[in-house]
Amino acid sequence: MEEVKPLPTKAEEKHVRPSWDEYFLNLIDPIGSRGTCDRGRNGAVIVSPRNTIIATGYIGAPPGLPHCDEVGHLMRTVVYEDGNPQQHCVRTLHAEENAILQCAKDGISVEGSTIYVKMAPCYNCAMRIIRVGIKRVVAQKKYHAGEQALELLKKGGVKIDIIDNSIVQYANQ
Repeated sequence: MEEVKPLPTKAEEKHVRPSWDEYFLNLIDPIGSRGTCDRGRNGAVIVSPRNTIIATGYIGAPPGLPHCDEVGHLMRTVVYEDGNPQQHCVRTLHAEENAILQCAKDGISVEGSTIYVKMAPCYNCAMRIIRVGIKRVVAQKKYHAGEQALELLKKGGVKIDIIDNSIVQYANQ
């Protein structure tokens, strides 16, 4: 008869240390919880090449301006190359933008850094990421309108790693 071993106690369980990517991605949701637009409470973390957090950002209107959660969305129709129109809220800055702008405001270089995000960047955020010298994007999931942005990032020399190839779903999409 085979010996049945008791389950390990909490003290006996071996701790599995997360990778750097897992560690920084685990910060995205708590940071995003500060977001002020219910269409996607996304967060972003910019990390130096030495794995030091240099900035965080979340979706929200610029300081002093009304937030979606207070006054509602400011929707605009965007028509993509394939002719597909979609509604986008333009009241807020994206998480990536807010993190990049915080670095600019504080005089912090992001050259060679990595940005961790909930969903792959949109086209405008991709342009900003390339412009400031971020060299890697790590996204938990894809963005529903992100194929052109992914191509732009590749052309701009930015490595992109998407952990889960499913598409983020959010309210009023």
